[in-house]
Amino acid sequence: RLSCIRNNVWLACCGVVSAGLAVLSSFGLMLFCGVPFVVTVANAPFLILGVGVDDMFIMIASWEQSSREKQKSDVKSRLAETYAEAALSVTITTLTDVLAFFIGTWTAFPSVRSFCLYTGTAFVFCYIYTMTFFGAIIVLNHKREQGNRHWLTCMPVGVDKDQAEKSCLYNACCIGNCSRQSSQPESEHPMNIFFKKYYGPFFTNKRIKLLVVLLYGAYLGGSIYGCTCIREGIDLRNLASDDSYVIPYYNDDDKYFSAYGPRVMVVITESVEYWNETVHLGIENCTQNLE
Repeated sequence: RLSCIRNNVWLACCGVVSAGLAVLSSFGLMLFCGVPFVVTVANAPFLILGVGVDDMFIMIASWEQSSREKQKSDVKSRLAETYAEAALSVTITTLTDVLAFFIGTWTAFPSVRSFCLYTGTAFVFCYIYTMTFFGAIIVLNHKREQGNRHWLTCMPVGVDKDQAEKSCLYNACCIGNCSRQSSQPESEHPMNIFFKKYYGPFFTNKRIKLLVVLLYGAYLGGSIYGCTCIREGIDLRNLASDDSYVIPYYNDDDKYFSAYGPRVMVVITESVEYWNETVHLGIENCTQNLE
């Protein structure tokens, strides 16, 4: 926002900090419990940051909506209304994410299991911090706005004789406009106006709804066809860096040895006397039979 009072820079920063606290809490708890830390876990903070910022936007939007509907209501009722509006969607998304990652802990791969444990726990902490820490930050930011304080300096913004004589650039930085008047609470956000007055009515038109259904049918058909073309397995070359020696090795393997098919190995699972000549003959006969 252009208004130096209504600007939510610190509110957004605290939303990111909330996601960071969730990552630190989950990593600390898992390490304390002895869960091994693998390289894949390093990707978890990016997932938590995305979900945490999304929850932050939902909370802020609900708070702004309550502020427009109840300008004179107290902070408690506004915060209660904000939680009533935002907590449902935040809870559902958190539950689905946590469920998806905790199901992943059933896998037999230890690295995937550790990644799912760290990430699923981080989602839980992200939800806790969003419902507690970030809600308190919203209230503190509201008190700053009520005190007519600048978002950066936290100094009261008012118009006096000395300030009235300042330049337009000074007033724009310190007040938020050049009119030398204190910034007033803004009306509905332009993005909300766009979706309410233009986007929503456009898609509720009968012809547009029919077109959307047809496009979705085409998309669904293409998706089903794409699923039938998916090849199972994984190319090990995609797991290595571009300058790794693994890539030319697998290129040569495909070029010179792909016609021979996969390698077959014989594994003896029990302890045998390899020095016994009878055992030698038995292993040799087994190999010849497999060949």
